[in-house]
Amino acid sequence: MCLYLCALLLSTLALSSSSGIQKAHDTLSTLLKNRNTDMQHYIDQAAAFAREQKTVSSGHDWWHTYRVWQMAKKIHEHEGGNILVIELAALLHGIDNHKFHNGDLLVGAKTAQAFLESIHVPKDIIESVYDIVATCSFKGAADTSEMKTLEGNIVQDADRLDAMGAMGIARTFAYAGYKNHAMYDPEKPYKQHASFEEYSKNDGSAINHFYEKLLVLKDRLNTKTARAIAEKRHAYMEEFLEQFYGEWEATR
Repeated sequence: MCLYLCALLLSTLALSSSSGIQKAHDTLSTLLKNRNTDMQHYIDQAAAFAREQKTVSSGHDWWHTYRVWQMAKKIHEHEGGNILVIELAALLHGIDNHKFHNGDLLVGAKTAQAFLESIHVPKDIIESVYDIVATCSFKGAADTSEMKTLEGNIVQDADRLDAMGAMGIARTFAYAGYKNHAMYDPEKPYKQHASFEEYSKNDGSAINHFYEKLLVLKDRLNTKTARAIAEKRHAYMEEFLEQFYGEWEATR
């Protein structure tokens, strides 16, 4: 908004003389260049910070963050939104994940806020990123809360798409191995958790997680772009389960 007002003022002043037009153009070009330089600096710093974080599960490592970051940018190309908020939130969404902090949904957002303040990101951007990081996580099939902004919708969709398809399958088994959960136990059916507290304490098998989260995600996406991408990933997971059960029962 500030940049827009500056451009409007400069354009008005430029009307008074031909030389003013060139001066206005040069000034606006400088403003845009400085703004883009600042934005890239913030993004580079956030990427470095995210990559430095210690991870305790390969399903929630830097490369998960990287994939979410890239997908968020791809969705933004079709959906719009504030790209700085989107990139920063995507890069910081997994910091101090609640899964490894006793279900605390705010610890990651607070860490992200402190980091962004330390590199002097504008306050309004920090507030937007904080809200996204604090609320974008999947909280169980019973949770139907919605993100407040387009930027939040995009980051949440990017995160959820990484829990689908081949990547979602790989991450599910990686996390189950880390938690020492069974790959599959036909005597322990999956649950539709009634609350986040119940979901966060879940100790079911990797296969149960498909029904408790992965297969639910297709209908919980926010943007048209993400929903289109999800179709093939959802179908792939269904095909995997069919093959898995066939091999389990020795029918394939």
